[in-house]
Amino acid sequence: MYYHHPHSYPLTYYAHPPMCMCQHQRMYGVYPHNYEVKNNYLNEYEQRLQHVRDQGKKPFVINIEKAAERNRTFRTAIWTGKHLQVTLMSINVGEDVGLEVHPNTDQFLRIEEGKALVQMGDRKNNLYFRRRVSEDDAIMVPAGMWHNITNTGNEPLKLYSIYAPPEHPFGTVHRTKADENH
Repeated sequence: MYYHHPHSYPLTYYAHPPMCMCQHQRMYGVYPHNYEVKNNYLNEYEQRLQHVRDQGKKPFVINIEKAAERNRTFRTAIWTGKHLQVTLMSINVGEDVGLEVHPNTDQFLRIEEGKALVQMGDRKNNLYFRRRVSEDDAIMVPAGMWHNITNTGNEPLKLYSIYAPPEHPFGTVHRTKADENH
């Protein structure tokens, strides 16, 4: 059964106006074109984000949410200043950051995608603080506190971390967790 659209299309941006409406036909022919244009723009933006290098000690602006979501490295420093450092992280399914402590550094982490378990404590063998976290949650880790974050979801955990003062050398890129120890 066909439906003939009763209206003409005076607007020129309808490249392929519908002539009939059958079960598998889309209503407006412009959608595929707009979708392709949008995806081309996003692909260019994604490529720029993938080539972000540490911009520390220079003014810098970035959409941190999109950068974190598109990051595929375990850890990449995107800005290292005198008193602060920002890194992007991607933790694979079932993996963790690794139990660690920063004696003189406070840390802020924000989850952009995924689910995780956060553990903290004053001793390596006494992680008494445990919380489940997910998208939009923020985690504050005081200096001297042992901590670990484990991805408990079914997709990579995407987050960014702010260290004050900086924790990693300028330009740090760890493509995988194993790279961190080399």
